[in-house]
Amino acid sequence: MDNLTIAIAKGRIEKDIYRRLKDLNMEKWIDRDSRKLIFTDEENHITYIHVKPSDVVTYVEKGVADLGIVGKDTILENENKSEVYELYDLGFGKCKFSVAGMKGKKDKYLTCENLKVATKYPVIAKNFFKRRGQKIDIIKLNGSVELGPIVGLSDVIVDLVETGNTIKANGLEVYEDLFDISARIIANRVSYKFNYEKIQKIIDLFDSTVKASDYK
Repeated sequence: MDNLTIAIAKGRIEKDIYRRLKDLNMEKWIDRDSRKLIFTDEENHITYIHVKPSDVVTYVEKGVADLGIVGKDTILENENKSEVYELYDLGFGKCKFSVAGMKGKKDKYLTCENLKVATKYPVIAKNFFKRRGQKIDIIKLNGSVELGPIVGLSDVIVDLVETGNTIKANGLEVYEDLFDISARIIANRVSYKFNYEKIQKIIDLFDSTVKASDYK
């Protein structure tokens, strides 16, 4: 029997992914202390590959991985997201996409004709403001986007917000919540067609842990 390959996103949701796999008795084949990037579960005929979140969609789209576990933010930011199936909301890794700026300056956000927006997610930001019909100047940053409004680089930021503590600690406030996100299972279109039963079995296993546990 050929193995199914699952691409697992490193980083923010990785801990919750392993917790879920442990509940399913599927984690024992993975050595989290190892620097290896590929692990094989001989018992369940699954190969796991560990990749950057931004690469999960690519691996699945190109057929290197049959399935991927990744945050909804990464799916939305990937311009090839239409090439994969989004199968299941895993219910963990929850946070919000929000617009934030300097405290007390929300009026400028609402009235500015050409808003300067700092973000790690230019595709998501562009699509949101395009739907609103608001002109923006995207400033792509790779980290510490909260600095944008503080140093005058941008009027606002678009970023993931979990607790809001970092926003508040830097003198910013959330102007608007865009939408909620969480971890999702995605599938390669061809693989889903030809491996439907094996893929559905994995979905059913994950679904059983959602009903049995409270993941927040």
